[in-house]
Amino acid sequence: MRKVITLSTVLFISVFLCMQTETANAQANTGNGGNFGVGFMVGEPTGVSIKNWNNEFTALAIGAAWSLSDRSEAVHLHTDFLIHSWFHDTDTTGLNFYYGLGARVIFEDDPNFGARFPLGLNYVFETIPFDLFVEAVPILDFAPDVVFAGNGAFGMRYYF
Repeated sequence: MRKVITLSTVLFISVFLCMQTETANAQANTGNGGNFGVGFMVGEPTGVSIKNWNNEFTALAIGAAWSLSDRSEAVHLHTDFLIHSWFHDTDTTGLNFYYGLGARVIFEDDPNFGARFPLGLNYVFETIPFDLFVEAVPILDFAPDVVFAGNGAFGMRYYF
């Protein structure tokens, strides 16, 4: 239970920092939108996806979703710090590869807590405030048992 409280605190702080980041140097390719995006992801887990660009290369992503694999329905929360590498030498200048480090918790009878290592592709439209993404996420759960797991999803976000 203590680990769940600790992770909940980390998630709260992450959301607070996401809302407080300076937007002057934020990601430039979100069309006419801002740096804060809200949308959805489909896969494991399926739910809400939030992303806030800190600058052109880093962002904080948060997910609040349902986890359905190998268990009854459970609430899944995660937060990731992401680093982006842009494909400037191609015709799709809005395309980038990202990787990062994060944490997750799944609330069920025995809550799962683990570290996330997201890898993905993100396409940010240059003329409209949307992005599309697909990701694969290796996970190392620490509680209740040490287990290697994985997530994968695709989705989109609208930027304000």
